Amino acid sequence: MTDNKEKQLDVNITKKQNEFMTSEAFETLFGGAAGGGKTYAQIIDALVYACKYAGSKQIIFRRTFPDLERSVIRTTQGLYPREIASYNSAKHVWTFKNGSLIDFGYIDNEQDVYQYQSAEYDVIRFDELTHFTEYMYVYMISRCRGANDFPKRIKSSTNPGGVGHEWVKMRFIDIGKPNEIHEVRNEVGTKSTRIFIPSFVTDNKYLMEADPDYIKRLDALPEKERKALKDGNWDIFDGQYFTEFDRKIHVIEPFVIPDNWDRYRTIDYGLDMLCCLWVAISPKGEEYVYKELYEPNLIVSKAAARILEVNGDDKIKFTYAPPDLWNRRNDTGKSACDIFRENGLILRRSANNRVQGWYAVAEHIKVYETTDEQTGEKYETSKLKFFNTCLNIIRTLPVIQHDEKNANDVAKEPHEFTHAPDALRGFCIERTRATKIMTDDERLFLESQNARRKEGILGIAGAVATKGYMSYGG
Repeated sequence: MTDNKEKQLDVNITKKQNEFMTSEAFETLFGGAAGGGKTYAQIIDALVYACKYAGSKQIIFRRTFPDLERSVIRTTQGLYPREIASYNSAKHVWTFKNGSLIDFGYIDNEQDVYQYQSAEYDVIRFDELTHFTEYMYVYMISRCRGANDFPKRIKSSTNPGGVGHEWVKMRFIDIGKPNEIHEVRNEVGTKSTRIFIPSFVTDNKYLMEADPDYIKRLDALPEKERKALKDGNWDIFDGQYFTEFDRKIHVIEPFVIPDNWDRYRTIDYGLDMLCCLWVAISPKGEEYVYKELYEPNLIVSKAAARILEVNGDDKIKFTYAPPDLWNRRNDTGKSACDIFRENGLILRRSANNRVQGWYAVAEHIKVYETTDEQTGEKYETSKLKFFNTCLNIIRTLPVIQHDEKNANDVAKEPHEFTHAPDALRGFCIERTRATKIMTDDERLFLESQNARRKEGILGIAGAVATKGYMSYGG
């Protein structure tokens, strides 16, 4: 089907709806904003599949039966041709003349999934996926099976928000770029594929023509609801610390960083996780997180080696690190900072004021309006942006929440979400402070390396440093 009227079924679909219907991923999520035609796409897709694969079985879920009845079922009754299918209102199923079935189901609570324990479906569809729990969804995936060779699919549509917002976001939004199929590991460790296809009210020209005031009603919503329902913003929720974060503004396509730009590293280290972010600064002061390393279970020497390996030939001005890395162990008398230095990485201590650090991050990602110098058009931007390849900082920065005991601080739990934001905090607070005088540690290290360079010794314990690396102080 195309945007043009389809004669046999007498329906119109948009370009985005067509992308959803032709998706070849095992799991597809469609929508993310109100008015994008999500439910309609599910209904038409189910009809096309039933006609194409004779004898196929599908099911469309909503969380409750009243929701199912007043939206999905009523719409199918107005769209599905009686010449090819009939509806049984007692059993809530469409039966097609070619033997295909489309069931309607609901999962009001998690125990309801067991009524489908022996079921087999070729396609399982969830309308408003964020209304379901993760357990409901994962359990029903196991019912997508059958001995035939029909393509097996899990197809979902939803807006942001709801009880399942966080797990849906992590499963579909945080895995990478939208509109691209991503290979993932499922719950049992086997390979699978997922895709998120965003759609907005502006993509639905039929709704815009039929109800031109619809977008005005979305604009009239309170800010949080407007960002979720009109803008399809997945990074808005109660308790969120950085409400400024907006993927449309802060996440960008990678580009080649010019050689004359200053580059920094900033780390958060623990045995449970090493996070290192690379940040480049343009002559205009624009900041770009352009690379990240996110890896668990590394002792300090291996962490240093991995950072140097990922760093490549990048000339780094400073590497910021939290003050706890300067704490000395009683058994060795050495600190983690000492071991990093012995393995080729000299660290610069960042300030330890958590609240001021988070304020600094907020300043760096603050959204403001500016004017394009060439076109004169106004647009929104921020000082700090992230390459879309830096998945973990993009995933975790918008989900950290206010601490319950100190609303000015960030909650330290779940700890898994704090690694990348803590690394970013170290960079931002240092960039907002006055220029630092070189510490004795840094001066002595640079003096020793200069002496070694004069002697022609370029090796550094555990790693190899380039001349460019040494001249930039690690």
